[in-house]
Amino acid sequence: MSDVIISVENLGKKYRIQHQAEGRRYVALRDVIAQKFAARFKFLRRSQKSEVRSQNPTSDLRPPTTGSDPTSDLRPPSSEDFWALRNVSFEVKQGEVVGIIGRNGAGKSTLLKILSRITEPTEGRIRIRGRVASLLEVGTGFHPELTGRENIFLNGAILGMHRAEIKKKFDEIVAFAEVEKFLDTPVKRYSSGMYVRLAFAVAAHLEPEILIVDEVLAVGDAQFQKKCLGKMSEVAHGGRTVLFVSHNMAAVSGLCGSAIWLVDGMVCARGRADELVHKYLAAVSTAGSTFQLSRRHTGDDVRIGRIELIVDGIPSTNIQAGQSCIIRVYYRRVSDRSIDSLSLSVMLYSDGQKLTNLWTNCHTEFTANCQRLPMAGFGDCCIEKWPFRSHTIRVDIFSHTNNSTQDWVEEALVFNSHDGDYYGSGVIPNPDQGIMFLNHSWRFYADK
Repeated sequence: MSDVIISVENLGKKYRIQHQAEGRRYVALRDVIAQKFAARFKFLRRSQKSEVRSQNPTSDLRPPTTGSDPTSDLRPPSSEDFWALRNVSFEVKQGEVVGIIGRNGAGKSTLLKILSRITEPTEGRIRIRGRVASLLEVGTGFHPELTGRENIFLNGAILGMHRAEIKKKFDEIVAFAEVEKFLDTPVKRYSSGMYVRLAFAVAAHLEPEILIVDEVLAVGDAQFQKKCLGKMSEVAHGGRTVLFVSHNMAAVSGLCGSAIWLVDGMVCARGRADELVHKYLAAVSTAGSTFQLSRRHTGDDVRIGRIELIVDGIPSTNIQAGQSCIIRVYYRRVSDRSIDSLSLSVMLYSDGQKLTNLWTNCHTEFTANCQRLPMAGFGDCCIEKWPFRSHTIRVDIFSHTNNSTQDWVEEALVFNSHDGDYYGSGVIPNPDQGIMFLNHSWRFYADK
């Protein structure tokens, strides 16, 4: 028997969206009711006029007035077809953990809703073998008037579980969700975080063959997200299949073996999760990673032209921890005076805190060769493994010649740093474990 557990062929989902015509006001229910009453009184006036004309045929020889149709605002608005998904095809094998990535509006949630049988596709075919448990929105499958205990049994029944199976897993579900104190409280009084914890605990512990999880985990705190990712990893290693949608690229890289990249409702690419995440982050970088140098203080010898972050050989505004990169600084000399000493200083900031200073004076080979500096060119600051976690990085740059400041550019470049598998172990520490990674090793020895 084939080990393909999900097969999607030429899947499409079409919606009909409406547009209000330009210049036409919004039509509310009261407008429709008023129009109905106006039409009735208009009919009575016409009847009265007809009686007058029949008695005196020459009483009104004026032609009918022309003007705007009073019911023009009540005509149905124009509409068009919108394809949320189109020609989507892929296969998922048993035990695979597949990440689905893409920008907002790419069709990720629509795809998961179709796979969860919440909505029907417009075209195409899907084959699924096994029970599907999905966690797409806060409170999915919960009744707000029922208690947490009752909703566990209700949700299990919806997933096709027998009461004995639910009872067997009940204590594990409650312990994982951390809602023991509120178990007999109606879930309408739960916070959104409690809702998510209980919903995920039920979906993950009732042993479906396929687990589908949307970005809903973003509601939970950092500690609970770590528990969820650990549980999904455990589920995957148990031979079950996971489809995971997230904008947390570090989670996708660390948890998923492969990924599907959606663009405008179509499959753009599929491949290894870490490789696809790198391509995706490069693609969503804002066009042109160099910024206008508006805040600067200049001298007479050397000017900074622009600054770029180079990742995988191309300019980018996104980088993951563990990737190699180059910070490239372009310059030009504005005078031909002799330069006895030149230094460049690239300072990295995040949230107003200075992270580090990348300074040419730390490297004697650059200082020794500065007198042979071309009139225009660029310098590359090479970083073997980017160490910083998720931050927005602001770059200031200074140039000094002959012991005087030549150029000082504030916010010359801004880019995004993301968590990544820095150590190559598949383990990404919790965000509260510090602001950066540090390459290190451990050795143990006997105490003599």
